[in-house]
Amino acid sequence: MAEPKTRPTDQPVSDFIAAQAEPRRREECQTLVDWITEISGAPAVMWGTAIIGFGTYQYPGPRGKPIDWPIIAFSPRKSDLTLYVLTGFPGQDALLARLGKHKTGKICLYLKKLADADPAVLREILAGCVASMAARRVT
Repeated sequence: MAEPKTRPTDQPVSDFIAAQAEPRRREECQTLVDWITEISGAPAVMWGTAIIGFGTYQYPGPRGKPIDWPIIAFSPRKSDLTLYVLTGFPGQDALLARLGKHKTGKICLYLKKLADADPAVLREILAGCVASMAARRVT
């Protein structure tokens, strides 16, 4: 079985942020890095070519082989900021209702721009994600 393509790399996060085409997107990325570093206590690390992750945990992959993934992560996509934060933590739905303009997927929160979200509520969501992941096996 092939190894997962999305793995930690040595690419500097600062280089990745600097390469973002729009100045607003660069600023949003740096804001998220600052917030998540503060909340998680973990440094920002590039995972693959486009995901900025913080910390690591393992989940059971196919055939029981553990797979590493960031505790919390985000990616600045062309159309939105994708945050990997929806872990089903207590109070998540109530926070999402107060967040502002957004979309969700199974584990992703999508924001067209950071300014669409209430920053205090978003920080609560980030903290809720990190707290819920603390109960999982962290490496």
